[in-house]
Amino acid sequence: MNFLGTVIASSYPPGPTTSNFSFVVTNNEPIPVRKGQFVQINTEDGLLLGMVQEIVKTNRFYSHPEYVREYERGGQPLASIFPCDRWDMLIANVKPLGVFTNGIFDKVSFPPSPGEKVYIADDEVLINLLGLDVENGLNLGSLRFHDLPASLNMTRLLQKHLAILAMSGSGKSYLATVIIEELLSRKPDSGRVAVIIVDVHGEYSSIANMPEKNDQLDLSEKVTVIKSPFVQFATPLISNRWFGTLQPEMSPIQVRELGRIIAEMRREYQNKSYSLKDLLAYIENDAKIPQRSKEALLGWLYELEETDLFGTEEAPNLENLVKPGHAIILDLSEATSLKKKQLIVAYIATRLFGLRRRGVIPPFTMILEEAHQFCPQARQELAISQKIIEQIAREGRKFYASLCLISQRPVRLSTTILSQANTHIILRISNPNDLDTIKASSEMITSEIISMITSLPVGEALIVGSAVNYPIFVKIRQRYTKESSYEVDLEKAAKIFEEQSNPKKQIK
Repeated sequence: MNFLGTVIASSYPPGPTTSNFSFVVTNNEPIPVRKGQFVQINTEDGLLLGMVQEIVKTNRFYSHPEYVREYERGGQPLASIFPCDRWDMLIANVKPLGVFTNGIFDKVSFPPSPGEKVYIADDEVLINLLGLDVENGLNLGSLRFHDLPASLNMTRLLQKHLAILAMSGSGKSYLATVIIEELLSRKPDSGRVAVIIVDVHGEYSSIANMPEKNDQLDLSEKVTVIKSPFVQFATPLISNRWFGTLQPEMSPIQVRELGRIIAEMRREYQNKSYSLKDLLAYIENDAKIPQRSKEALLGWLYELEETDLFGTEEAPNLENLVKPGHAIILDLSEATSLKKKQLIVAYIATRLFGLRRRGVIPPFTMILEEAHQFCPQARQELAISQKIIEQIAREGRKFYASLCLISQRPVRLSTTILSQANTHIILRISNPNDLDTIKASSEMITSEIISMITSLPVGEALIVGSAVNYPIFVKIRQRYTKESSYEVDLEKAAKIFEEQSNPKKQIK
């Protein structure tokens, strides 16, 4: 055990108490303890675990500014006259988290005594305290200030949904790639889920590429990339109610008439497929529907027909493509219309959830980039995909259909959906409105933790919620697959462009 120091009696804050205590650091290393580090004490009640909340450095020689000023006016620093360095002291303030008594972890009901020794928490103790799964978990990186892998149990991380929240450039997509690598690298006896990635900007396609280096992970046979021009909805599978969801301004009468027409059309076509064009032609020839309703209904459906998404068969065929330990990347980077993107997400999510409820496809995780575009804190008609995503958020746990929501603007994300994500991984965020939204979404995020989020370096994250017993700060590991072109910095991207444009010319 690494010895740190000794518990002291303090007047401000008063302690030791069951909610906080302080210790003087007697370890002579240059930086013996860090804010956010876990410590342990052998107390009368058992092994007490705590987290360092703050560190104060004091020196009695410098405690009176008027003395320092007068001495240094003489031209000599105070340290050259008195042995100031001998009086340097570090005082660490600790928040007790719990105590192990007879193998059971319980709340702290009795404070540590002044004079008791404080140590860096042992790895095995931390594993039990935090609920890590070092044998079969998803390794996202390492625990900050501890040489311990941040391996999280897959069920605890994903079954009740996950939200990855961070400002632009803080590493959201990089972290998501690490999670995807872990999910696709699992063995069958460890439990594997299917992964569906809604890739708004084409950032994840590099996962499907063959590695360029020997030390890179090859997932090319486990990943299928589907670009938006090749997505097609199977019109015979779409009900009148779902058409009403796609066009929220359709009236109940129009939806009812459409239901009658679809029922008649299915009887007439029997097992034959039909497209939206066929449905439009059938409506135009229908004599039962009032003319005004017909014109309005045709207007709504022609608007959908213009998206070129509605055909006779489904593409991709989700029943065949969704497999355990495999991923589908829906690359929407070529779709310029937000409504078209929402239509695709609404259809895919509806089909996935329906197939999963019937047990046709395996348990899955749907990773939704730019989630605030598809389920915003706005009216339903502004987000066609919101209804099904909210349904999966509410009911998916029962059917092993989970969501991973990624957003750089939590304040614009539906609070209904965000509140259903029981685990949050938060990278750096500085916007006050986003911070307020995050704080309101989880009772485990305190003001102290919020202040630490704003200063997180790129590549470090706070994990809070069902996946861990207590909030932890993690340094995200390096990805094993080929680097995405989106992760290249501006200077390198500019050089690559010129080299590719002028392969024979030397850049000057």
